[in-house]
Amino acid sequence: MSRFLLVVLPLAGHINAPLAVAAALQRAGHDVAWCGPESYLRPLVGPDAQIHPTGSRYYPEQDGHGPEALRFVWESYLVPMARFTLPAVERAVAAYRPDVLLADQHAFAGALVALRHGLPWATLAPSALELTRGPGADDLARPHLDRLREKAGLPPGTVAEVLFSPHLVLAFTTAALLGPTPLPDSCVLVGPAFGRGPAYDGFDWEWFDPGRRHVLITVGTLAEGVDREFFGTAVRALADLGDRLQAVLIAPAGAVPDPPAHILVAGRVPTLRMMPHLQAVVSHGGMGIVGEALANGVPLVVAPIRYDQPAVADLVAAAGAGIRVPFIGLSADELRRAVTTVLDDPAYRAGARTIGDSFPAAGGAEAAVAHLETLARKER
Repeated sequence: MSRFLLVVLPLAGHINAPLAVAAALQRAGHDVAWCGPESYLRPLVGPDAQIHPTGSRYYPEQDGHGPEALRFVWESYLVPMARFTLPAVERAVAAYRPDVLLADQHAFAGALVALRHGLPWATLAPSALELTRGPGADDLARPHLDRLREKAGLPPGTVAEVLFSPHLVLAFTTAALLGPTPLPDSCVLVGPAFGRGPAYDGFDWEWFDPGRRHVLITVGTLAEGVDREFFGTAVRALADLGDRLQAVLIAPAGAVPDPPAHILVAGRVPTLRMMPHLQAVVSHGGMGIVGEALANGVPLVVAPIRYDQPAVADLVAAAGAGIRVPFIGLSADELRRAVTTVLDDPAYRAGARTIGDSFPAAGGAEAAVAHLETLARKER
C-alpha cells in the first residue's frame, strides 16, 4: 500500500478526474488524502475522507476574452491561490508524509512543495490549456512562477518544471482528440476519468419526450458575466424547433425569462446520466463536458470563451466531431444552423464515436492508477 496526497483546486472542470483517480486508488488498496478547500471537497469526497484544508480564495468575475482573459486568471486567481495555499500544502506533506503527491496542473503550490522536498509527484492535467500551449505562454507564466519559487524557497527554474512533473504527467484525453500535439516525455494519455461528482436526483426525467431529439446547452461554471447574452441567443436559435427537439439549458434562476416549453432551464442537471439520452451538446469547450459528450458519441457545437477552449474547439472540429462557432457576436441563425447540422449530418456523430471509442482503450482512472503505482514503486 502507498500513500497518495491529491492537491486540488475548487474548480468544477478540474475535480472530476481527481475524484475518479482517488476512488480507483482506494479500490486498489492504497491510502488517499486530499489537500484543498474543505468546504468544497467534503460534499464530494464524503465524511470519512482525510482532508488537509487550505482555505480558499474568491474567484473574481471577469468579462475578458482571449489572451487577456488568460492573463487575468493567472494574475487574479491561480497565482494568489498558490501563494495563499503554499503553507497549507507544506503542513499537509509534513503531517501525511505521502509516498507520491498528485497536483492539479494549476495548483502550483503542490508542484512547488514537491520540488522543494524532492518528493515524487505527478501532474494532473484535466484541461488542454498547457498541453496546447502556444507561443508566448512562457512569457506570461515565467515571472509569476519565478516569484512563487522564491516564496517556496526554490532557486530559479523553468516554467515546465512546475507545469509538468518530470516523473509523470497524467493527461485525461487521447491522441484521437489531441492530434499530433508535442507532449513532454513524462506525459501519458489515459483518456477521461469520470468521478461520481455531487449526488443530484432532482431532474424531471418525465419531461423528456422520446419522440424528439435532445440537446444540452452549457457554458460551464466560470462564464458568469458573459453568459446572459449567449443564453438569449440559444433560446432564439431553438425557439421554432420544438416539433423536433427538446433542449436543456444550464443557467441560473431568472437568467432566461419565459423560455418556450421545449426548452428546460435548470441550474443543475446530472450531465453524466443525461449524456446517453442526448443527440448534441452546445458548450464552451471545457475539457470536462467535451470528454463526457465524446465518451457517449455525442457531437458538439463549441462556442469557446477563453483559456484552452479555443484550442479544444479546434480539436473537436478537426476531428470531425463537431462545429466551432464564435461566442461573441454569435447570431441565432448561425447557432441554429450549427445545431441542426450536427443533428442531421451523421458524419458528426461518427466523428464523435471515433474519439469516444479511443477512451476505453486508454484506460481512464485505472490506467492512471497503474502509472502511479509504478511511480511509487520506483521511488521507494
